[in-house]
Amino acid sequence: MLLIHPPLIKPCEPPAGIAKLSGALNAHGIPHQVLDANIEGILYLLKHPRTAFDTWTRRAVKNLTNNITAFRDLRTYQSPDRYSRAVRDVNRVLEVAGKDSGAILGLADYRHQNLSSLRSADLITAAEHPEENPFYPYFKMRLSNFIDRDETGTVGLSLNYLSQALCAFAMIGYLRKEFPGLKIVLGGGLVSSWMKRPGWRNPFAGLVDHCIAGPGEHSLLDLLAASGMKQKHYPPDYSSLPLHDYLSPGFILPYSGSSGCYWSKCMFCPETAEDNPYVPIPAPVAMAELANLVEKTKPALLHLLDNSISPALMRALAEKPLGAPWYGFTRIDKDLLDMDYCMQLKRSGCVMLKLGLESGDQGVLDKMQKGIDLGTASQVLQNLHKAGIATYIYLLFGTPAETIMEARKTLEFVVRHKDAIKFLNLAIFNMPLCGQEAGEIETEPFYEGDLSLYTGFKHPQGWDRKQVRQFLDNEFKKHPAISSILKNNPPLFTSNHAAFFAN
Repeated sequence: MLLIHPPLIKPCEPPAGIAKLSGALNAHGIPHQVLDANIEGILYLLKHPRTAFDTWTRRAVKNLTNNITAFRDLRTYQSPDRYSRAVRDVNRVLEVAGKDSGAILGLADYRHQNLSSLRSADLITAAEHPEENPFYPYFKMRLSNFIDRDETGTVGLSLNYLSQALCAFAMIGYLRKEFPGLKIVLGGGLVSSWMKRPGWRNPFAGLVDHCIAGPGEHSLLDLLAASGMKQKHYPPDYSSLPLHDYLSPGFILPYSGSSGCYWSKCMFCPETAEDNPYVPIPAPVAMAELANLVEKTKPALLHLLDNSISPALMRALAEKPLGAPWYGFTRIDKDLLDMDYCMQLKRSGCVMLKLGLESGDQGVLDKMQKGIDLGTASQVLQNLHKAGIATYIYLLFGTPAETIMEARKTLEFVVRHKDAIKFLNLAIFNMPLCGQEAGEIETEPFYEGDLSLYTGFKHPQGWDRKQVRQFLDNEFKKHPAISSILKNNPPLFTSNHAAFFAN
């Protein structure tokens, strides 16, 4: 079997989903190969740049080797200007690479001028014309080598983000044309969300043999008729991936200590809307696996992928340091009111915590069922700042409970805590299509496409997306304190590289 991680997402760390599947197949002795076509495809385009038509592109191509080297050198991250220049120049080379194909691509995204990842008909079109994809010269060569050499009978693609969809289907179209006897399996986070849509019917039956929802290890093992008793959990295996090719200053080790979310009460959260179960790996098991992975891979950074790191795993990390710096998403809870505990987290290697605050208004938080007290949030931010742990704060504007009055309270909260907030992520609210709340608020078309996961809605207070955007652009972002924080965000790579700028 061949497992594929298709382009395009940020090429800074290996794909955790593919590594989990590889670990499961290894445990049952099933021969397979792993292909991170994302990092390979991006490096291929960078090494085969198009003719430079302007001064910027010519300079970017000329400095390409030095800039790629700079991404892998920690000293670059000590100079934000040098880092930003490398990001812009490498991104420019990719932009030019997609110019004639209609693709709009860069280091963090892939879109198309005429095709949408939200329309199944457009994905099928991408499959019917794979030669029009800018990655076609790469994947034509690479896939044919894999399949001819290993007599591969099954190919699985892990599709997690919209930015991967058009490229994934171009690859599927090529495989279907050139190797019609192949069995093609499609899974991953995005596919799981599609399959949770109301009235889902597979529109890709002619291209894809099997679609898998949720964590795919057991479903894939069933499909391949694996022998032996199945385990509840399989540790990931990164050994077949190009660990030193990623655009980061050392290997970033991604690891999930759970699937789903242990809180799972927030209104409008996709995890809640899709009714995804919370399945944690017991903390002792997770710690043993992490210790083994750290020993094998010697990571420069450990990235915990959980929707929210469980209190049990956080405590275990604090009490038994793994010898590697780490970061991840966690809830603002009472454990972090303990200053000694925050210091213990710092000593364990915690360099940054991502926190979903969402709003600086208590009424909005309560209506969203976030379970966050602003007094607690204030003290937690101060504690983490004193402990030397950077915070990446996520804010959400335009929810049904918010108006410009509440949004201004969020602005005031951030300004009051400006010294304790290192990075900010600002988002405008999207209404999940399959959430209960979508049936309680008047909805309207949002994205045109049968694969959209969100619906438009009429805000109960008239605080529509246009007004929200105007507030963010004309008021929120222009406040000197907030503008200063936003300048800390690494361009394009944002939170994936932020930990290297945490100090």
